[in-house]
Amino acid sequence: MRGNRDLKLLAFGAAVSQFGNSLSLLVLVFWATPISSLLVAAILVAELLPIVLGAPLAGQLVDRLPNRRLLISALLLQGVAITAIAPLMGQPAFVVALVFLSGCGLAVAVPSTSALVPHIAGEEEATRGYAWIGTARSVGNIAGVTGGALLAGFFGHPAAMVIDGMTFVVYAALLAFVRSERRPTGEHSARPSALAGIRHVRRDPVLFAAIIGLAFFVGAVVVINVADPAFVRFVLHGDEFLLGAMQACWTVGILVGSRLAARLNTVPQVAYALAITGITTGIAVLIPAAFPFVVAAGIGWLIGGISNGVDNVTMNAIVRLRTPEEMRGRAFAAVGSMVTGANLVGTAAAGLLLLVMGPRAVFALGGTGALLSGVACLVFVHRALRRQAASGSVDRYQDTVSPRP
Repeated sequence: MRGNRDLKLLAFGAAVSQFGNSLSLLVLVFWATPISSLLVAAILVAELLPIVLGAPLAGQLVDRLPNRRLLISALLLQGVAITAIAPLMGQPAFVVALVFLSGCGLAVAVPSTSALVPHIAGEEEATRGYAWIGTARSVGNIAGVTGGALLAGFFGHPAAMVIDGMTFVVYAALLAFVRSERRPTGEHSARPSALAGIRHVRRDPVLFAAIIGLAFFVGAVVVINVADPAFVRFVLHGDEFLLGAMQACWTVGILVGSRLAARLNTVPQVAYALAITGITTGIAVLIPAAFPFVVAAGIGWLIGGISNGVDNVTMNAIVRLRTPEEMRGRAFAAVGSMVTGANLVGTAAAGLLLLVMGPRAVFALGGTGALLSGVACLVFVHRALRRQAASGSVDRYQDTVSPRP
């Protein structure tokens, strides 16, 4: 009962925070698009770079300190950084620097949340717990890119940044009422090093095949994050409200995908589902590239969102299923670093690609890359699972999540 209450508080806080995130990101990318595609890329890179560079340290913190308290501290750091952007929107360099500072908090918040969920929901219900969090974030995202766009248009861009900053404070306050806590046990010096998470992923064939495949198709498809505003503005001839509507279609898809993924309860199901999302994401991005109309783009974004919702949940689920509890912080941080690193490469490449080709061509390139990466991921995941089955080995940690009674 208590776990259900705590999960609701965590999910509601995630929804509130995601509302602010979606609102501020929509504002920042639309504000930066007329200035330069490189500035759009710089903002996206600044948020993600700390996740890549800080993964070893973040993983150690999560496996050393009480996770709920650590998450509260990370959220407050993000809130201060985002709020400080409001009076500095005329200075792009300061905006990028503050987004980077917020990313430092995000680097700790992501693995903290992922490691905390099984302690709140219980090991047997952890995948459903991740689906709850994914669903809540989707609802917040929808509100942020629809109602949030209207809010920003009415009150102005700086006000949107202040609102986002306050959502982090609300999330931190809600966590103060969460009773569940993950308290890492044992002497920290006796535990594996900060790089143990990366070594763990590398040594597990199934986990490695799934995560590397995910990283490749994320790196390919993420180019649309930079191309989105230009695609809406110059191809669909829309404004920030159409951009918000398109992103809402993607987010509605995430909501659906998160609920579908909650039904998966074995390692093969989770691994195959994650690989297949690479294929479906590629198809989703190719639809608006081939048919540059609002309806076609909305359909593509919806399919892409469903795929995104499934891979969000399955990524967390497969890491949990294949990792001992005492090192999950480092494993989640390592996986986040690998996937986010690919995200960064794709984001930086998109900024350069938009200088030499149109957004429609960038969509076609990203969709093709994601489709091919998804096919390769599916092949390697299948081989890894078949080798494990042929060897007759028993998974060291947990192959099955018990169904809900």
